[in-house]
Amino acid sequence: RKWSGWCEQKADRMTYHTHEVFGISTSILQPSYVDRGNLDADIQKLLGRNTHIALRGESKCGKSWLRQKNVPNAIVVQCRLNKKVKDIFVEALANLGLSVHTEKTSSGSLKTSISASSEASVPILAKIKTALGLDYTSTVTDKSIYITNGVDDLRFFAEAINASGKRLVIEDFHYLHPIERRTFATDLKALWDYQTYVVIIGIWAENNLLLHLNPDLAARVEEKSIYWSNSELNAVLTKGSESMNIAFGKEICKSLITDSFGTVGILQKLTLSLLDAVNIERAIPGSPKIVDDQNAYLDVALAYADQLNALYQTFAARVAKGIRQRKRATGIYAHMLKVVMDSTDKELTDGLHTDTIFSQAKLRESRIQKANLRTILAKIDELQIDEEGRGLVISYDENKDDVSIVDKQLFLYRKYATVGWPWEKIIEDVAA
Repeated sequence: RKWSGWCEQKADRMTYHTHEVFGISTSILQPSYVDRGNLDADIQKLLGRNTHIALRGESKCGKSWLRQKNVPNAIVVQCRLNKKVKDIFVEALANLGLSVHTEKTSSGSLKTSISASSEASVPILAKIKTALGLDYTSTVTDKSIYITNGVDDLRFFAEAINASGKRLVIEDFHYLHPIERRTFATDLKALWDYQTYVVIIGIWAENNLLLHLNPDLAARVEEKSIYWSNSELNAVLTKGSESMNIAFGKEICKSLITDSFGTVGILQKLTLSLLDAVNIERAIPGSPKIVDDQNAYLDVALAYADQLNALYQTFAARVAKGIRQRKRATGIYAHMLKVVMDSTDKELTDGLHTDTIFSQAKLRESRIQKANLRTILAKIDELQIDEEGRGLVISYDENKDDVSIVDKQLFLYRKYATVGWPWEKIIEDVAA
């Protein structure tokens, strides 16, 4: 019986295709999923407590998989650079099938109604009415109510979330404007009072950012960092390769992990591309196959960088050019970006201070002033975003007064890129 069970497991393993084990995916690839640092258990414990949860980590560090694994049935709201806190509330209600309508009354005041847009959302609306009482809301029909204080009413919003039985998840919190972040952090205290607990996910360098934004959240929010050690990345390779009945050579493992720069998403992408390059499409029967072709790996890394040309060349051109050019301009954006991009991986991971950027940029252009440098650093987020309000590569932290990397894929790109950066031409044109 034991032998039969082993054979069944082995047969199941042989059904895996490479893209079911490795690669970037919107759904969790279980054969290579690793519970990094027992985060799954930690998050499950916190979900059972009366606390908000903050998950911070770099781009492609596995935040989405972690959330899907531990909070699968959630109300998920994605932040964008121009999104307001009110937009978050409206979108969350929409996810519950509740539509918000605001109109002006004859007296000039605003009146907000909430309507159930589907039969499934009618019970939620009924629970809200019961929880708030008729003195709080005015019933119009079984499928809509008026609320006295509009969508900004946190008590109504909290009751709506609680009635759904779901957890509210705010993803990409870092895209919110600093003012909106502070506003939301203030609202988190009120939501906690209403026993509505939120999961906030994003990229930020500072420990306990939410406490900095609102000290009243002390003991009301638990922050967990999502960072990968080399041994944990190696565990991903080991688990996935065992599922495929393959084994990566020592040097290949080293290259994959080094070029992932502590980011599991890059590791997943590189590994799948490498298996494609050596013509492995599904699990190997028989003895494990050794994957140790360094030339194939180099081709994969170069091809990966080549695919990223449009992304990072567009980013560099946007930021280096700045908002507008004037006669006798200093080319401050281009000089700033050159200093940043000439810095080491460690400097950009730890944060490159404005004083360092200024001293090096001024050596190239004596007219650059530190006050102007800080002004343009405050604008680099908006220069990078695309039409959907996403796309940060580097970010400026006003509190720490430094620039850091947001997307570590950039490190891989600049290591293997075969094309130059655009700022030298911009600096040359400005100087002409």
